[in-house]
Amino acid sequence: MSGHAIDANLVLVRHGQSRWNLENRFTGWIDVDLTPQGIAEAHSAGRQIREAGIEFDAAWTSVLQRAIHTLWIILDEIKAPWLPVGRDWRLNERHYGALQGLNKAETAAEHGEQQVHIWRRSYDIPPPPLDSDHPDHPRFDRRYAHTPADALPAAESLKLTLERVLPWWESVAAPALRDGRRLLVAAHGNSIRAIVKHLESISDEEIVDLNIPTGMPLAFALDAELRVDERGYLAGEEEAAAAAAAVAAQGRAS
Repeated sequence: MSGHAIDANLVLVRHGQSRWNLENRFTGWIDVDLTPQGIAEAHSAGRQIREAGIEFDAAWTSVLQRAIHTLWIILDEIKAPWLPVGRDWRLNERHYGALQGLNKAETAAEHGEQQVHIWRRSYDIPPPPLDSDHPDHPRFDRRYAHTPADALPAAESLKLTLERVLPWWESVAAPALRDGRRLLVAAHGNSIRAIVKHLESISDEEIVDLNIPTGMPLAFALDAELRVDERGYLAGEEEAAAAAAAVAAQGRAS
């Protein structure tokens, strides 16, 4: 591990490679699991955290299995399977609407690369929504049975993703951090991008170029006002930058 030590009170980890990452499909809220490489990435993330000597008081994840399974592996690696774990649908990946399940290259061939680029990378333009009677619409999924129907998305931009992640941050994470607790969050590329955008005050224009690599812990030292004192990938910035560039080149979405 080539990173440097950070006295972190927040660590964000994008789940390891999923089956649809590998197949270059839009995934969103479809509940696919990790590949063997993704499992290995989760083990590596846990080892990096253990070797950095970072300890936690609680962990959070989404309600999608690729993030949940990543967290389980990390907790085993850091020998803390007893940590309190919260799950919240607001940490789910961005909802890719009617694009979910489609191969990105085939979608670009059908709709044009420019249009797919806008759907994927613009800050505030969502893809085409799922029909309300589509079987993949979250209103038919029992894990969202107690979520108000009008809160469940049929498609999201990164802007809309941030708008649902931010209430979780303000009501759950921020009070815990201000109380001195150290948090581990295993989530998704776009829900993590939303948190990072908020923490680092990244502009709407600049956030489109931020990619989060799979299975690489991003550590933050936040002060009492939750301002960033220090941040960095535990694997080292060069390795993380190379991995993020590969994500951008491949066009993977979580």
